[in-house]
Amino acid sequence: MVKVYSKPNCMQCKFTKKFLDEHGVAFEMIDVTESEAALEEVKALGFQALPVIVADGEEPFYGFRPDILAKFA
Repeated sequence: MVKVYSKPNCMQCKFTKKFLDEHGVAFEMIDVTESEAALEEVKALGFQALPVIVADGEEPFYGFRPDILAKFA
């Protein structure tokens, strides 16, 4: 399962969601502005920018990275 930590008005978050949708990838979108626990998870991973993508078998990463996202399709 792919988890995408995001926030409203984040263009890279929107691009990531659109890419995953268009490629039929199942994912969970987690809004860090609605969950303090989710925000703490992102910080614990060492990230300060969004989106942060966490997937089984991959190192967590941030930003819109179609080169990495394509691996999930």
